[in-house]
Amino acid sequence: MEAFPLRAVAHDERLTITEHLTELRARLLLAAAVLAVLFAGCLWQSHTLLHVLNVPLAHLRTSPAAQPSGRQLPQALARSADAFSRLAHSSSLGPQDQRAALSAAHSLAAASQSFQRPETRAPVTLGPGEPFSTSVTVAFAFALVLGLPFLLTQAWAFVAPAIAPAERRAVRPLLILAPALFAAGVAFGYFLVLPPAVKFLQGFNHGAFDVLVRARDYYRFELMTMLVLGAIFEIPVLLLALGRAGVLSSATLRRHRRYAIVGLAVLGSLLPGADPVTMLLETLPLFALYEASIVLLRFNERRSRRLKSLSG
Repeated sequence: MEAFPLRAVAHDERLTITEHLTELRARLLLAAAVLAVLFAGCLWQSHTLLHVLNVPLAHLRTSPAAQPSGRQLPQALARSADAFSRLAHSSSLGPQDQRAALSAAHSLAAASQSFQRPETRAPVTLGPGEPFSTSVTVAFAFALVLGLPFLLTQAWAFVAPAIAPAERRAVRPLLILAPALFAAGVAFGYFLVLPPAVKFLQGFNHGAFDVLVRARDYYRFELMTMLVLGAIFEIPVLLLALGRAGVLSSATLRRHRRYAIVGLAVLGSLLPGADPVTMLLETLPLFALYEASIVLLRFNERRSRRLKSLSG
């Protein structure tokens, strides 16, 4: 069977079922190839990606229970380093003993500084295969996010010939808006939701626990939070599509605003993160997106009325 070339198909062009299936197969293979290349690149840079995900944990201190000596140990090490330093410069010792004392002073000073620096945190793995499986999961998630615009482009190219040119022009802005809003949702989750959420969860009852963060659970929590927020930020696109289809209007959204607030609050409680900080940070954007949808629908309705008046 001859391969179907990937080309723009006209709206009035008629294709056989075999040609449709061939085109679908070609676009799926192309999408899989792009995802494979992105996955290979993300896996190659998995250490950098894991470092990016570890940023919310980077400046958390360990609990006092894990450091029973508190400040006494670094102070004792500093005093010992000073004593060895003075001893190294004493004329009563031979050259070899002076070098040994100076080396001990440097070692104690370095140990004292390491205790005084805030200890950085990194998730722990359990089992010999977990570092590899966790790295693969993180790499695939990043590859999927990076390849989303291309996947949407291929999906649109396949279904666009079935849509009339006028309707196609109306839908095209939504295709541009959807990836931008998804990226905004992911960025919102990473920069504004995860840092305070991780700080609250890890700092709750600080000192009572010696907390070990498991890598698989931590990265799953981060990735799910960012992906879900990215999907939630698509609410204006969905409502705007319903408005252009004539199913919904800005007046309807304004009239049912109270019910929508309750429903969005329930939706926010179902999102990843059971703590009140994460729930609040995830719920507030839902209200903002709902109001933004009303504004976009109102603007679209005014534009449609203006075009109708000009054409009439």
